Amino acid sequence: MALAAHKFKLKKEDTVQIITGKDKGKRGRILKILRDKDRVMVEGVNIVKKAKKRRNQQDRGGIVEIEAAIHSSNVSIVCKKCGPTRIGYKQEGDTKTRICKKCGEAL
Repeated sequence: MALAAHKFKLKKEDTVQIITGKDKGKRGRILKILRDKDRVMVEGVNIVKKAKKRRNQQDRGGIVEIEAAIHSSNVSIVCKKCGPTRIGYKQEGDTKTRICKKCGEAL
């Protein structure tokens, strides 16, 4: 039995702030959204060390630092005016826009 993918209000290239965990308070852009796992990859956040195997003469192996995915519930979108906030929607005619819940400005 497969679980249905979660609907995200966040989008790629959104600026988000980490609200819990070891990187709490850091901000970054969303690089990738993993819908099936409810996770997002954020630039410069949740850096982990990974052992990388040497593939050829030019490629160096060893321990590399990469960004790991973080659960979507641990990030909050950043409004330009009021900082971290939640996302609401406003529908005008046939266009649906994302708005800031605090100040009402379009995101």
